[in-house]
Amino acid sequence: MSAPPGDEASMVLIPAGAFWMGSDAGRADERPRHRVSLDAYEIDIHEVTNARFARFVDAGGYANQALWSPAGWAWRTRFHVTQPDRWTDSRWNGPTQPVVGVSWYEADAFSRYVNKRLPTEAEWEKAARGTDERVYPWGNDWDPTRTNGPPGGRQTAPVGSYPAGASPYGVHDLAGNAWEWVADWWSPDYYASSPADNPTGPPAGTEKGFRGGSWFSSQPVSVSTTYREHTNVYEFGVRDEMTGFRCARSVRGARRSGDGVEHVSRALRP
Repeated sequence: MSAPPGDEASMVLIPAGAFWMGSDAGRADERPRHRVSLDAYEIDIHEVTNARFARFVDAGGYANQALWSPAGWAWRTRFHVTQPDRWTDSRWNGPTQPVVGVSWYEADAFSRYVNKRLPTEAEWEKAARGTDERVYPWGNDWDPTRTNGPPGGRQTAPVGSYPAGASPYGVHDLAGNAWEWVADWWSPDYYASSPADNPTGPPAGTEKGFRGGSWFSSQPVSVSTTYREHTNVYEFGVRDEMTGFRCARSVRGARRSGDGVEHVSRALRP
């Protein structure tokens, strides 16, 4: 029997080049529209599923300090976190549903475990809208049949359930299903001064960004490709049933097995 969609870490190459980021018609933190050039990178076709995240849990990822940033380890030990917040809830823990109830720190630790990283905000946006400035991953016209999102659903769906909503690069669920953490610190005015090449967000902050809307989103604008959301990462309450993530990796120097399977960090090998 073939593996369900998203159980393996299939990735797609986003080629190097420029695209328009942000929107002058959006909220203040989406302005100004500006030209950004990115190196080539790969991004997960699907959001990280519970099945994939279970490998991290079962391998002792929560107890292995080597996989956590110093701030992340301090957060984990402060709140005694040993698994995602919705891990035992049957409404959210299906093997092909996106893992939710994870903080930015948990998403970061998992990414390290599989020798990847969280995408930057610019990488996420290019993967979602391509080079033709799409309002939604599939185009410019709103279509509720292409997303597990507005007018608001009941819960997350198995990843890849809305193939007609894929981005121009074939990346699924970038609109709706689960919000997705990005690597960057968030700032309301970062776009006004961000570098034109490979921006990575402000050097420090208290709030991390997340993108794409979720099953709970009630308005199409929140699943648009330029919409930005953010929250304080130091608080325990950011682990909700609406937020998950996907991974990315740089192409230069990336380990390429060709088998589509994630390769575990040496930190968890015998």
